[in-house]
Amino acid sequence: MRRRLLIVIMTMIAAGFAAPAMGQEPAPSDDQVNEIAGDLYCPVCPNTPLDVCETLACSEWREQIREQIASGMSESEITDYFVEQYGERVLAKPRRSGFSLVLWILPLVGVGVGLIALGGVLRTWRREQEPEAANTADDSAVSAEMRQRIEEELRNLS
Repeated sequence: MRRRLLIVIMTMIAAGFAAPAMGQEPAPSDDQVNEIAGDLYCPVCPNTPLDVCETLACSEWREQIREQIASGMSESEITDYFVEQYGERVLAKPRRSGFSLVLWILPLVGVGVGLIALGGVLRTWRREQEPEAANTADDSAVSAEMRQRIEEELRNLS
């Protein structure tokens, strides 16, 4: 009886050590989970990334991500799963396709329009300053001619 008990215990211990060696993958690290969770927003708290939120819902989502990583799902598959379940609003960064593409292009268009407007304003300021410089040059040219005529008339009078 003791011998059987000893054999059963030894078998269980051997099986416990053999299980990890038989291809069981280690549990995903918190860094792996947080890398994916950082790209998702909390479903409860507005504009709070899932990796820093402390709500129960976020804890459950992080645990779900951990299980999905352990089952072999890739980062994009996990993200796609959450988008399918909760919609695009869970993404911290909108996808660069469809209507969301406008969110990526609009700032670039705004900067371009701003640069064009700035160029137009600078050109207008430059044009406004140039006529003043031309007027002063014309005034000095006219006054030089007037001086010559006055000097000639004064010579003729003497």
